[in-house]
Amino acid sequence: MIALVSGTVAVRRSDHVVVDCGGVGYRLAVSGETLRHVPAVGREVVLHSHLVVRDDALQLFGFATEEERELFLMLLGVQSVGPKVALAVLSGGPPRDLLAAVAAGDTARLQCVPGIGKRTAERIVVELREKVEISLPEPPIRVARTDDPRALAREGLLGLGYTVLEADELLDGAHGERPEDLIAHALRTARQ
Repeated sequence: MIALVSGTVAVRRSDHVVVDCGGVGYRLAVSGETLRHVPAVGREVVLHSHLVVRDDALQLFGFATEEERELFLMLLGVQSVGPKVALAVLSGGPPRDLLAAVAAGDTARLQCVPGIGKRTAERIVVELREKVEISLPEPPIRVARTDDPRALAREGLLGLGYTVLEADELLDGAHGERPEDLIAHALRTARQ
């Protein structure tokens, strides 16, 4: 398997790059996210790669980071997601953001990707959510830089594991002067 390609950028297109490695040009299909990290033609580049072997072709895919390559491989494991659709998903943003969207069950974000409908987005979330939650480290401790009780309550709910959307919905209509009162109201609302 070809795991890493290092050399000079010979061609840089919207969907692929060609890397000259000692006189041999390797064509790597890349996501829009990876393309942002590929330097101009004539400059040195190192790309993590994955080779897909088909009956009629050998396709080499390039990634700016190992994290992006791992997400690509996870996406390939989802039924009805092939390499082109997986690259389209990866073009939707940094891998960390995409992992967070899957962990949060954000199918709307996935449906924005060309070639992904509602069923495929739901399938990606269902099949990858458990794997993604394992691969994501614990959320960092957030330090709120405000005295606004609603903002502090929102941060508190995020710290309890609620998504931004859920926290905002739970705080909608909450009344109180202190963040503790707002959080208590939100938690009562969540139990209903």
